[in-house]
Amino acid sequence: MDTYSKKYNIERNDINNAGTVASLTKRALKKRGLSREFVKQVTIGVYEAEINVVIHSYGGTVIVNISDDQVDITFTDVGPGIPCIEKALTKGYSTASSYAIENGFGAGMGLPNIKAVSDEMNLESSEKGTILYMKFDITEKCYAS
Repeated sequence: MDTYSKKYNIERNDINNAGTVASLTKRALKKRGLSREFVKQVTIGVYEAEINVVIHSYGGTVIVNISDDQVDITFTDVGPGIPCIEKALTKGYSTASSYAIENGFGAGMGLPNIKAVSDEMNLESSEKGTILYMKFDITEKCYAS
């Protein structure tokens, strides 16, 4: 099957469009005949990361690559960065703004959820921005039966 590769821009505080990349990725995975459970795992990871870029950064991009054996997704955003990655990976820890919280986000579960659903996750951050990489392995069991 052909490799699917898309790049999307994510705008700061654009809560109305948050989740668009997750929906488009979900559609692409379904077209490949992947199982509902696998599609759900990837969609959760993409959605959580997309929301994080919207509510915590000054905007960024995401590149979604889907091949026959894996899904690679890289979110890159512009500042302010994550001061303490270890704390950010703790369930319930949040630095969300009142705007994000008023809109139902910022529960502090994004990064822990991404780590739980992905086969590999790498997170690098500085005051200039954050790069989040996640990988999902596609094996025989990932296809709908």
